[in-house]
Amino acid sequence: MRDEGNERDDHELSALLDLDKLIHEPARLTILAHLYVIESADFLFLMRQTGLTSGNLSSHVSKLEAAGYVGVKKEFINRKPHTMVSLTTEGRAAFDEYKENMKHLLDSLVVIPWILG
Repeated sequence: MRDEGNERDDHELSALLDLDKLIHEPARLTILAHLYVIESADFLFLMRQTGLTSGNLSSHVSKLEAAGYVGVKKEFINRKPHTMVSLTTEGRAAFDEYKENMKHLLDSLVVIPWILG
């Protein structure tokens, strides 16, 4: 017979395990959070906003693109390379799910008064 405390612990652990590990990484979370609001941005804008180096941003964007969360469009404008990164429908849905799972996880935290002293 299971007690309610263990069921609650299992449920909280389940919420933690439900978090999308790809999104949960801080740099990718920051990229997606920006794109969630503005939908698309050029590479330099994302670099400035996130504080990531060109190489780091490129690596993280590649992982998000491979997952289908962002689309990347490369072109030349006045003979200069220009890269646009856009949040896909899948990326928006994944970010929405991540937000809900994170809210659920944080809402399930219990403060034990005797620990606070």
